[in-house]
Amino acid sequence: MAKKRILLKLGSNTLTKETNHISRGKIEDIGVQIAALQDEYEFIIVSSGAIAAAKQFVKLDNNDQDVFVKQALASIGQPHLMRIYHENFSDLGLHISQCLLSYSDFEKQQSKVNIVNTINVLVKNSYIPIINENDTVATDEIKFGDNDKLAALTAVLLNVDILIIATNTNGIYTKSSINDEVPKTIELVIDLSLLQKEIGDKKSSHGTGGMQSKIDSAAIAKAANIETWIVNGLEDNFMLKALNNEIAFTKIV
Repeated sequence: MAKKRILLKLGSNTLTKETNHISRGKIEDIGVQIAALQDEYEFIIVSSGAIAAAKQFVKLDNNDQDVFVKQALASIGQPHLMRIYHENFSDLGLHISQCLLSYSDFEKQQSKVNIVNTINVLVKNSYIPIINENDTVATDEIKFGDNDKLAALTAVLLNVDILIIATNTNGIYTKSSINDEVPKTIELVIDLSLLQKEIGDKKSSHGTGGMQSKIDSAAIAKAANIETWIVNGLEDNFMLKALNNEIAFTKIV
């Protein structure tokens, strides 16, 4: 029986557990879940976190908001981030590979064919592709979407079954409940236009995306008949719990 394919998008806020450094414990938690699910699912990861990883080691001499400084930080942090993935995943018997993509790759037919063929070979041979935007040459992710759009485009290209976007909330909340002690999660969405009334424009503390970028990504996936799940990645075992309906999250179908 063919395995279902999950594309897991991990933002900086999830990977740092809302601190100022990459959380090895969170990456281990993700690896443990993948190991537990690998008989039924195959995984592709789109991971932010390179800039956050670099900030643990260096402070570059320039205006911190300068996009070129962030590109330089991404260049420094990417190998550190991959090393952390490798160390934690290999302890669980999981193998990883690195794929750096740019949005221009999705505009060229031959590039798209190459991406699909390469990633399919990796997955077939039990390697987990870890994808990030090639920040050294591209600035879109740094400025706009924290890899949400990249994740959606990749999900469509690779014909995944579920796009899981890990964030720092229990999915999307109703606007009227956001200030409540226990905000109310919108659990099932069929009409995306109804969500627009429920979201604000607040960005996350480390990432550059907000809920709008996640809804835009869900729209890309929905057009290709791919479900999008917006799940609280700060929760331990968040994928296992979502698959078993043990936590509140937003499912967009």
